[in-house]
Formats: sequence, structure tokens, C-alpha cells
Amino acid sequence: KEEKPLPKLTPSEFRQYNRMAEHMDYFHNHFRHTWTTIMTACETNKRPAGMSIKQFLALGDQFVSHLTMHHTIEETHIFPVLAKKMPAFRNELELLSQHKQIHKGLDRLEEYLGECRRGERELRLGELKEVLEGFGGVLWEHLDAEVKQLGAENMRKYWSLEEMRRMPM
Repeated sequence: KEEKPLPKLTPSEFRQYNRMAEHMDYFHNHFRHTWTTIMTACETNKRPAGMSIKQFLALGDQFVSHLTMHHTIEETHIFPVLAKKMPAFRNELELLSQHKQIHKGLDRLEEYLGECRRGERELRLGELKEVLEGFGGVLWEHLDAEVKQLGAENMRKYWSLEEMRRMPM
């Protein structure tokens, strides 16, 4: 079925409809920045200037912890509300299946970092890069897709301004 074009949003309406996308992008930019810091170290085979191995491993652990917490909050509090009207946020669909793929990678990353921290293996940035590459594509695709789904032009197809004001985020 063909969709009728929706009327142009006022700047105020756009801000209200786009609020969740902006909020989500704020968090996602933090994940992108941390990922890039770690991956750059792997690609250059050199940790960031002034960062000890212990600090570098802690950065990786923090990435795993923060992204896991972020997804738990989304899956518990945000996605169930959005799924009432938005197919992309329903359990069996892409965004949640991406979470599962990402978490397989995060589990492997957490395991690798833990082995390094406990002295069971030496940190090798080439190995760490392989771990990251195992889920990097789906992670970056997911970060972008989620924000796009929450963008004003998409949200207005499903929600009224009043409903947007009551959203949990």
C-alpha cells in the first residue's frame, strides 16, 4: 500500500519526534568513540599514548559493561513500548536479533580481556582485532539502524505528539 506524504513538521514538532533518536545517538556516539579507540590501537599495534595495559583492558571491560547495560535497558524498558506500534522493535525482528549477535561478540571480548587481565594470555592487539571484527559490522549497522528507526520522520508514522511526550526516554 502506498503511504500518503505526511504534512511538514514544525521545528518544535520535529524536536519532539526526534528526541529519542538524539538521546540514543548520544549513547551510541560514546560506544562508537570507545570502539574506535580500541580498534585504532589494534590497527596501529599501539595503545593510546599514556595508557597502560591495565587501563586499556579496563577500557575494553567498560565498553562491554556499558553496552550490555544499555541493551538491557532497551530490551526491558524501551523496546517493549515501541514494539506496541513499531514492527522493528518486536522480539523476532532485526534489532533484537542484532543484540544477540552483538552479545556473542561481547561475550568473546569479555572472555579475551579477562584472560589477559588474569595473566592467562598475553594481550596481542592483532588477536583483539580479530575478536572485534567478529561483531564490529553488526554493531555499527545496529547503532545506525536504531537511531534511524527513532528518527522524527519514522516516529511520526506511529506515534502522536502526546504519546511521544510520555515515552520512557
